[in-house]
Amino acid sequence: MIELISPSRCTACDRCVDVCPTHVFDTVKGGIPVIARPDACQTCFMCELYCPADALYVHPFADEHVAVDEAQLIENGALGAYGRALGWKRARAGGTERDETHRLFEIGVT
Repeated sequence: MIELISPSRCTACDRCVDVCPTHVFDTVKGGIPVIARPDACQTCFMCELYCPADALYVHPFADEHVAVDEAQLIENGALGAYGRALGWKRARAGGTERDETHRLFEIGVT
């Protein structure tokens, strides 16, 4: 279940808002998104995978909240760990270095 949006890392790109299939996040004008509906999280890790700043942490427990500490997650290398385990870099799947579809987010097409 989604447990953290790191205020120190989040760039307010709203990519997590765009990719979440269950609309867990709300956009905040002039700020970082908020976890508005955590119980709607299906633990799909899409938000964590597509975050270019490794600012999100999804705990693998899908049915319960787990208290997390941002400093500890950073120290343990947990922020962005899921994507790294799958070979993703900078919110892009491994082997897609020349794939430019990520630019759709940059120009606002979702």
